[in-house]
Order: sequence, then C-alpha cells, then structure tokens
Amino acid sequence: MESIKELYKIGIGPSSSHTMGPKTAAERFLQRNNNAARFEVTLYGSLAATGKGHMTDVAILNVLQPVTTTEIVWQPEVFLPFHPNGMKFRAFDANGAMTDEWVVYSVGGGDIAEDGEPRCANSKVYQMTRIADIQQWCEDTGKTYWEYVHECEGEQVWDYLKDVWETMKGAVLRGIEAEGVLPGGLGVRRKAVSYYVHASGYAGSLKSRGLVYAYALAVSEENAAGGKIVTAPTCGSCGVVPAVLYHLHTTKGFSEQRILRALATAGLFGNVVKTNASVSGAEVGCQGEVGVACAMAAAAACQLFGGTPAQIEYSAEMGLEHHLGLTCDPVCGLVQIPCIERNAYAAARALDANLYAQFSDGHHQVSFDRIVEVMKQTGHDLPSLYKETSQGGLAKIK
Repeated sequence: MESIKELYKIGIGPSSSHTMGPKTAAERFLQRNNNAARFEVTLYGSLAATGKGHMTDVAILNVLQPVTTTEIVWQPEVFLPFHPNGMKFRAFDANGAMTDEWVVYSVGGGDIAEDGEPRCANSKVYQMTRIADIQQWCEDTGKTYWEYVHECEGEQVWDYLKDVWETMKGAVLRGIEAEGVLPGGLGVRRKAVSYYVHASGYAGSLKSRGLVYAYALAVSEENAAGGKIVTAPTCGSCGVVPAVLYHLHTTKGFSEQRILRALATAGLFGNVVKTNASVSGAEVGCQGEVGVACAMAAAAACQLFGGTPAQIEYSAEMGLEHHLGLTCDPVCGLVQIPCIERNAYAAARALDANLYAQFSDGHHQVSFDRIVEVMKQTGHDLPSLYKETSQGGLAKIK
C-alpha cells in the first residue's frame, strides 16, 4: 500500500479524476513529445460524458495548447475495458505522421494508470493492506492507527500533513467569506456564508451542526469554483474531512498535533479503500467518494474523542456502510448538484457515526474490510448511467 501522500493531494478543483488526472497525463505526454507539431486527445466513457462540466478539456488544453495545436475528441459511448475514465493521446509531426500514441486512465483521486498497471503503482510503504490486520497490530502493541502510519511513513509525513491541514483550513476560511454564483451555468449560489451566519445565531447542538454544514459547504464550493483544496479522498468529496476536523479544532480545542494524527488515521482508512476497491465515482459511484470521505472523517473524529482501535474501526465502518449504493449523477456534469450538499450531509453523518461507536464497546458483526469488499462489488453492479456519466438519476433533472 502506497503513502497517504498519494491520497491527500493538494491541487485545484473541481475534479480529481476529471481535471487533476488528465492534467497529469497531459504533462507526462508533453514531456516525451515536446517537439510534436500537433496533438490529438480522445476522451472516452465518463471523461467524455461529463468532461465539459468538469473542465477536463480545459485542464488538458492548458498544458498542451500553449505548445502546439490540440484537438479534443469526445467519445462518451465508448468505454475502454480497464477503467471508465480512458484517454488516448496522439502526437504528430509537421508532415502529419503520428509519432507517438499513449492510452492512459484517470483512476480516481488524481492518479493515472496504464492498462493492466496496478492502481497503486508507486513504491510500497505499508505492508498491511487490511484494517483487520492493522487493528490486530494495534491490539498487540498497545498503539493506535496514527502510530502505524508514523512507523511506516517516518517523521517526514508530519510536515506533509501539516501542509495538508493548512490547505484545508485555507479552503474553509475562504469559503465562508466568499459569495456569489458558482461557474458552470446552473446558477448555484454559494451558501456557506449564509449557513455560517445562521449557525452563529444558535446555541448548543443546533449551532454545532450548522457550523459543520457551513464548513463542508465552504470547502466544496471552493472546489466547484476551481479553488485550492485537498483530495480527501477526491475533489468531489473534499469538504467532509476538513469540515469535521476544523469544527472539532475550533470548538473542542483539539491541538494541531492531535488534528494531524487524526488526519493520519483518516488517510490510513482511505488508503485501504483505495488499495482494495476504488475511490473513483466513475468506477464505483459516489459511495467511493463521499462514502469513503465519511468513513475517513468518522475514524478521525472517533480517535480525537479517545476511541479505542475497535471503536475507530466501527465508526469508519458505519460511515461507509450507510453510503452503500450511492450513485454518482452530477447535474450537467458539474461538481455542484448534488455534490456540494452531499458533502455537508456526510460530514454530519461522520459525527453521528463517531457518537454511535463511542456508545459501544467497538464489537460488531460486519467489519470495515467486508464493507469495502461489498462497496466494490456494489459499484461494479451499478449501471454505468449512475457512475459519473450524467445519463441517469439526478443528472436527468436539467
């Protein structure tokens, strides 16, 4: 299992799979064809179906167009076998002869992979890839999940997580100040500032819940506007973890060090899903994005409140289990409806999962690892029109 640095990517929204991944692919293809006279990029499946709303073409053209002319070909009805987010890059010389061709896939979370290549092709950092094994390690050593991250990643992981946390905080603070209409043509107005103001007028649990909503909306709206965010585990689900951690940091007084440890635990759980299933909405639906984000946030919250390894696992399991079957059906291919509101709701559910787990002794029937397996199978069983193609579900409401 690779480093959690590959899960938490700092970048620009609105989509890790539809903008960050294609941008990375374009940069790599340009590096090996910097003398080409012309480029042609064919987008397949989900990338073609919702690419315009996700600004896939803009991400690619911003890399290739300044160098030479580039043509984008859209093939939404063609799904390549390895992954729904397929791309074919072609380079041509001045005489029109093709000099290079590369088929690559954006597999979620900003990662790219070639056909048949392991999803996590970077160097292996973690030997254990199942939460059950890691939990047993915790029980045997008396340590907890963040300490396993530290043992595998080393001291340098904390500097990276500090950058992640600063970026998350920045997105929250910008988002609760920004106003106006989000780009894309749907006329979606930013709501974070309104929720923040309304929440401040309440007390107790109503204020707490309203602030969580506001922070999640803030980050998700920043993402939709093309702002700087952190994939957690994706751009489309980037509001859940920051909302929960920022809320607990500011209202409960948890130190930055404890927040960073919670981020490490959240990243570990997200990494297990990414390794054993998928965090790509185009492959498994939104259960792999917002569902995984909810599980990550639930694990982080449970750790902050002193949960045992068993309770933390239970909290994460509930966060993912109760998002099983969640479809990815963005209206007009934009990361706005239902994505923004869904982040706010999932952040609240993460806190509920933590509370439920804290009341228990941590023992339960269905393990986190089993839920990951079910989520993967459920995603494969979902029809493609519910997996980021804008052909079914809410996406038909235009």
